Amino acid sequence: MTSERHLHNPVLPGFHPDPSIVRVGAQYYIATSTFEWFPGVPVHRSTDLVDWEHAGHLLDRAGTLDLRGTPDSGGVWAPSLSFHDGRFWLIYSIVRTVGSPYKDVDNYLITADAIEGPWSEPVFLNSSGFDPSLFHDDDGRTWLVNLQWDHRPDRPSFGGIVLQEYDPEARALVGGITNILRHDELIEGPNLYRRDGWYYLMLAEGGTGWNHGIRMARSRSLTGPYALDPAGSLLTTRDDPGAPLQKAGHGELVDTPDGEWYLVHLASRPVATPEGPRCVLGRESCLQRVEWTADGWLRLAHGDNKPRLTVPAPRSAPVMAALRAPDRDDFEASALGPGWSTLRVPADPSWLSLTERPGRLRLRGRQSPHSRHSQSLVARRLTSVHCRATTALEFRPERFSQMAGLICWYDTTTHYYLRVTHEEGRGRVLGLSITDDGVHTEPADCAVGIEDWPAVLLRADFDGAELRFSASPDGTDWLRIGPVLDATKLSDDYGDRLRFTGAFVGVCAQDLGGTRAVADFDWFELTGL
Repeated sequence: MTSERHLHNPVLPGFHPDPSIVRVGAQYYIATSTFEWFPGVPVHRSTDLVDWEHAGHLLDRAGTLDLRGTPDSGGVWAPSLSFHDGRFWLIYSIVRTVGSPYKDVDNYLITADAIEGPWSEPVFLNSSGFDPSLFHDDDGRTWLVNLQWDHRPDRPSFGGIVLQEYDPEARALVGGITNILRHDELIEGPNLYRRDGWYYLMLAEGGTGWNHGIRMARSRSLTGPYALDPAGSLLTTRDDPGAPLQKAGHGELVDTPDGEWYLVHLASRPVATPEGPRCVLGRESCLQRVEWTADGWLRLAHGDNKPRLTVPAPRSAPVMAALRAPDRDDFEASALGPGWSTLRVPADPSWLSLTERPGRLRLRGRQSPHSRHSQSLVARRLTSVHCRATTALEFRPERFSQMAGLICWYDTTTHYYLRVTHEEGRGRVLGLSITDDGVHTEPADCAVGIEDWPAVLLRADFDGAELRFSASPDGTDWLRIGPVLDATKLSDDYGDRLRFTGAFVGVCAQDLGGTRAVADFDWFELTGL
């Protein structure tokens, strides 16, 4: 491979925030946050940092991840992946309260000999704050570092970065807690590194929105004091609203076998609207090449602190032949493919089956799209704002309380739903159900009687800021359903609530009467436009 090869950002498009990176031999791994989605913490692997393939989920058992009742944008925050003493270590937070002075966060550790698992049962560590990571020092000792959350009204909520030793034999934190850095600016996402006699602290700064960035600090002693880099932010776009990668921040470092260094970080690609930019795809994972200066500080290799869309790849890395997820799922496997996610709970035979009717995804209707407990919903991340989702539905509802269809989703407070239901005197009816920042409507002028349709095909077309629904009885003649909708409302940047995820599109079923009405989906396809 030559030095002319480049990687193109984002390397993990769509909702893949808070990336954590580690190299083991010639393999690189990136783990990302999943918040209220199940399974938790997808991991992708690569040999060249250019092409990445899905390598599983690290929290894929119900016993390791109970998210029932978790608020929107709560759940699994900021996993941190490391490799030490022949094992993978994963630290992660589960946040059960957002939007209040309290966080109610628990931090856990799991380990495995291989990235594919099996992963150990979770070890509870602490609840003092989120964004935990592990630092394995050269002397063999291991340390936990995380944000200290302060709920008191007269104190900054971001109360500094705290350090405590972890004892692998006792499987517990030991010794005292040291606050190693306080700062007037909002700082979080701490990661520790050791190089040339210095301890380096990488920090996310400025929150996760438009003011986001990465700042470095260093000390000769693990416990500080730490001095912030006098040059300011290592990475940010806060002062460049025209940059294609916005909200850049929250990162980790990795070195190559040849001694090159790269920074993985999150960023978002905005869509312009009259109300301002909105990032429908959420926060995505990107890579930048970095270099150490003669005086021991870290800098982006291209000379400024703005992320680039195109970055030189490692000079001698073996080329990765990444496997691409197919656009179409005909539901012929016995389990959901890796691109699918469910809300808060795992897929189990009580509500989802791929074997009861082979070649169909069967959903049994459960709670409403506003529920945070037991939804029958499966969805895929949007990775482009120019795409088309299509599915074929077989569903014969008998009551108005039974629904199934195609849903474009941000969270329980904001989604667009093209669904089939039953209406007295008309039979099967197709129409829209819209929840817009908590306000629910079902426009009567969008309802179409489809009692005599031989088939029901449903489609959603995303085109930048616009979303259009349509339906067909035969796959040839398509009928527009409803008006042009604002796709940018499916973003962190819409509404007054704290939001940290990204847009999904998928299928779902509800039965508000509790009879578990069955909906069968023949296939699902998500393609670029």
